[in-house]
Amino acid sequence: MGYIVSISGSPSAESRSAVLSSLLRKEAEQKGTEVKEFSVLDFDPAVLIHGKYDDPSIVHIGEVLRGASGVIIVSPVYKAAYTGALKALLDLLPQDAFKDKPVFPLMVGGSFAHLLAIDYSLKPLLAALSAQTILKGVYVLDKFVDKADLNNPVKDEEVQSKIEVQLGQFLEISLEMSSEAELG
Repeated sequence: MGYIVSISGSPSAESRSAVLSSLLRKEAEQKGTEVKEFSVLDFDPAVLIHGKYDDPSIVHIGEVLRGASGVIIVSPVYKAAYTGALKALLDLLPQDAFKDKPVFPLMVGGSFAHLLAIDYSLKPLLAALSAQTILKGVYVLDKFVDKADLNNPVKDEEVQSKIEVQLGQFLEISLEMSSEAELG
């Protein structure tokens, strides 16, 4: 397997979702998978707001995604959906940016009221980008994420287990799809 891409949709560098994005990267790397990490903060806001799809930073992430064997998307929940910054970034990607790649969605929210945000807001967007294999994903209550403990930020065993299982499935599917692409 080549590498996977992780995209954080948080407009804050010190958010719980940014901490979880970093945790997923570390765990994937411990399992021998290279991770190329992006954040909406890596892009000039003017590029996102003005829809500059031909900006070198957008062209670059598109090229990196083209070579990836899987994509992790992490976002906080704002108003029952992913962040506007994440939407602005994903809108600028090529229509088939996630084609033939598994996608692992993870969202962080303040209450169980937004539990279905992955299914009703994020997954349709991922499907529009040609994602054919979208994992169930994990919704994490923000009270279970300790931003101060970067080595062990998840403070709920059940949530930690869900993340580990989904990440394992994601890496396995990424490896399978990458091997099939190399053979075919």
